[in-house]
Amino acid sequence: KSLFFPSQKYTAIGLLGKATDTLDATGRVTEEKPYEQITKGDLENVLQKFTGEIMQVPPLYSALKKDGERLSTLMKRGEAVEAKPARPVRVYSLSLQQFQPPLFTLDVECGGGFYVRSLVSDIGKELSTCATMQELTRTKQGPFTLEEHALYEDKWTIDEIARSLEHCMSLLPGEPSHKKLKTEHPGETAVSCE
Repeated sequence: KSLFFPSQKYTAIGLLGKATDTLDATGRVTEEKPYEQITKGDLENVLQKFTGEIMQVPPLYSALKKDGERLSTLMKRGEAVEAKPARPVRVYSLSLQQFQPPLFTLDVECGGGFYVRSLVSDIGKELSTCATMQELTRTKQGPFTLEEHALYEDKWTIDEIARSLEHCMSLLPGEPSHKKLKTEHPGETAVSCE
């Protein structure tokens, strides 16, 4: 997927003052710290440090694998898992959309292999508090945007689905590349169009 669609956009809602083991709202709270001293200006200044090519440690609860098994599966079984080393990732743009303490909303455009929940956690640490991701919405994947290409429930008819698929397929790379991808990954769909 990243071969054809190197960038994606997300809207993320972060919560200041709490950390969880999964770095998102599904996890167990592991830490609580005061956040009342943090201003909108503080947050905006910190975002500059997370733009461009940065180093990021992937979350322990993730789809990354150790000995053929997902780290998240090993963690759920209670096995000891070492953090993967920090790796370079790219943030094309990062902006603060809303700040209503303890909540803050970010728009993020990033490259493949990027974890938004790690970003939210790292922002909390940089502000001398902690933070966890409450919500995440993918708003763009390559040429597909949520606004233009999502097919909402009131349009789930055979005709609308066929029309949407036809439109989405027209945005995919040319036929030779598409065939090559199918050959390399038999049985997998190249792209899912929302």
